[in-house]
Amino acid sequence: MAAPMQDSRRAARADAYENPRPELQRHVPAGAQRVLDLGCASGALGAALKARGAYVVGVEADPAYAARARERLDQVVEADLETLDPAPLGRFDVLVAGDVLEHLQDPWTVLRRFAELVEPGGAVVVSLPNVRHWETVFAIAVQGRFPRRNEGVFDATHLRWFTLHDAWSLVEQAGLEVEEVERRIRYRRAGGAKETPTARLIARVPGPRAFLTYQHIIRARKLTSSERT
Repeated sequence: MAAPMQDSRRAARADAYENPRPELQRHVPAGAQRVLDLGCASGALGAALKARGAYVVGVEADPAYAARARERLDQVVEADLETLDPAPLGRFDVLVAGDVLEHLQDPWTVLRRFAELVEPGGAVVVSLPNVRHWETVFAIAVQGRFPRRNEGVFDATHLRWFTLHDAWSLVEQAGLEVEEVERRIRYRRAGGAKETPTARLIARVPGPRAFLTYQHIIRARKLTSSERT
């Protein structure tokens, strides 16, 4: 099991990990009945989905977060995603992996294993930071360093990094078909991704959007057996 999160790091990442994540909610189908939330943190996102009528199961490695999530969700499993056997969790029509896969040693295998729990035609929502964001290019090419921080693209606990191409490949190798990509725009190093008219315009312009996208949200569909052969 992963070590408990330090208080200083939890405080720094509170905005990302302890809010209801409306940007993820909107990619979860309105009629979702059973949702599996990987890395559910404090359960804020799952609670919002539960309020919509879904039965929500969360998996969380941090004991403090897991305890808080148990107060909100239908079921919470405190475990490491890389060692947990997914099968006993049951079947789901939606799987959510919100900013958790980049913290794993082998996110490809983890996503494949948990995607097996999704019913054919079900939805999978994955969000990942974009390592191609301008700040990475500036830090490496201009400053000659790779920062380590408590949150963001340079979160010190990130073990894997993804461009859109890499994130797309991660999803497809799990037997999923990408249906939509939302590009979350951020101009500055500090602060959250923008949802302004300007940001929405940038997100539609090939070229600049690749370097101003701070996070990719991918909604995919679980393929049927016949579609995978």
